[in-house]
Amino acid sequence: MQYGKVEICGINTSELKVLGEKEKMDLLRKAQAGDKQARDALICGNLLVLSVIQRFSGRGESMDDLFQVGVIGLIKAIDHFNTELNVKFSTYAVPMCVGEVRRFLRDDNPVRVSRSMRDTAYKAMQVKEQLMAANGREPMVDEIAAKL
Repeated sequence: MQYGKVEICGINTSELKVLGEKEKMDLLRKAQAGDKQARDALICGNLLVLSVIQRFSGRGESMDDLFQVGVIGLIKAIDHFNTELNVKFSTYAVPMCVGEVRRFLRDDNPVRVSRSMRDTAYKAMQVKEQLMAANGREPMVDEIAAKL
C-alpha cells in the first residue's frame, strides 16, 4: 500500500514535485515572461487544486472533471497573479480555483434558470414572508402576485 497517493486524471500525485514558495515565485515570473516550461512546471507542481476539489466531493460530479476545472482556475491565477505584491500565490489562486469549480457546478445543469427569474423568486419569497407576518396566515398566490 502506498501512502499519500492520489491518482486523478491518470496522474499519481505522490510522484509530483512539491514546489516551495520561493520556487513558485521564480516560476511565476518566468511563466509571465512567456516561458512555457515554467508555466507547465507551475501547473504540474501545484497541488492546491486537490485541496480545493475535496470541498466539492460528494455532489455527484466526477472528481476528474472537478480537478480539470480547478486546474483551469489555477492557469488563470498563474496568468493574472501580480508577483510585485507581497502576497502568497495560494492566497490568490485558491479563490480562483474555487470560483471556477462553483461556476462549473452552477452552469452544468440540464435546466438553466435565468438570473431575472431567480430574482423574481427571491422577491416573491420576501413578499410571502411579509404577508405571513402581517396576516398571520399563509398568503394566497394571487395576494403575492398583487403585492409584487
